[in-house]
Amino acid sequence: MKNNKVTYCILLITAMTTIWLFHACAPVREFTRWKTFNGPSTFSDQRPGFDSTKKTVLLIADNEGTEIFDLMAPYYLFSATGMLNVYVVAPKKEPIIMRKGLFLLPHFSFDEFDSTGINARVIVIPNLSAMDARHQNPAIINWIKKHYHDTTIMLSVCDGALTAAATGIYDGKPLTAHASDFNAIRKQYDKPLWVNNIRVTHSGNLYSTAGVSNATDGALSIIDTLFGRQTMLRVSQLIHHAPPAEQMAHKSIPISFSNKITIGRKVLFGKNRQVGVLLQDGANELELAAILDTYNRTFPKSLESVALKSSITTAYGLTLLPTTSLDKFHPDELHVLNPDKLPAKITSLVDRSVVVSYDRQQPLYIIDACLDRINRQYGYSYTDVVKRLLDYN
Repeated sequence: MKNNKVTYCILLITAMTTIWLFHACAPVREFTRWKTFNGPSTFSDQRPGFDSTKKTVLLIADNEGTEIFDLMAPYYLFSATGMLNVYVVAPKKEPIIMRKGLFLLPHFSFDEFDSTGINARVIVIPNLSAMDARHQNPAIINWIKKHYHDTTIMLSVCDGALTAAATGIYDGKPLTAHASDFNAIRKQYDKPLWVNNIRVTHSGNLYSTAGVSNATDGALSIIDTLFGRQTMLRVSQLIHHAPPAEQMAHKSIPISFSNKITIGRKVLFGKNRQVGVLLQDGANELELAAILDTYNRTFPKSLESVALKSSITTAYGLTLLPTTSLDKFHPDELHVLNPDKLPAKITSLVDRSVVVSYDRQQPLYIIDACLDRINRQYGYSYTDVVKRLLDYN
């Protein structure tokens, strides 16, 4: 009888521990969870107009998953020049799962763009859904190869290097990637000239960047090439970012075992917040992506985008769709880029005390603003983890 009680107690403790661990590890599951879009299947055909006197930039997207800052930061920067047609293209004219935190409607499907007869001057390859060579989408690789010519400028961003390497275009040319994934990608494709400890590689018309945060540097470098330093400086000043020519040195520091322990300690014993980001018409694409991508790397309990309608249109014509609504999601903090345009209905749905706004009078780069707040929340050691996950070193 005594043995039965001991066995029962052990089983009960084991079950309770398992349940606790399951709930405690929710932020880890959230970090790798991508929502699928379950909304309407048809959308109005909205895209920025085409100006035949301007060069065209194409940002490749994968409907199954595309890194958010990798795509939206260059989209903003190229658009902000006022000298380019800038479009997002994907295999299907369906919402793209953006990693992490919203859905984005491409301007063209591959077939739609092919029918226009437009030639791309710049092609940008963000980190897409494939995490290794075996799961590459051949339709994407072949489409990029079809549209690349000797005069085409190509930019591989972060782990977009996996797709860029698969095209063969970078064979014998410099290519880099996120510090934490650099070795794994290099082992799968040995023909590019792999380099690290640099923000942006450049050889002829081929560029590549280190991790996700360096998308900014890559886009600004190409703007410098296309339009000169004054235009590049004007655009970089819009986001309070130091010009890339002044900071090409980079520390390629991968996530370490001690960093993983720091993450585990925070996930198991720290405060794991429910983070919401409000989607508003006219949003700055780079800033919005930076907030979502940076806070995702804090391993929140959940991260969602919310809006008061089914979709919003950003400053330069992206159609974005939220992952949930405020009547279903109750955030511990709701990040708002344009608090002066905060709808009255928001304050009836969430407590004003949970609203996090950003001071536009402060000349601070948005990632730095996010990291400053994360440092106050979680301390220096955890902020260093977030920086490594962003490859912001």
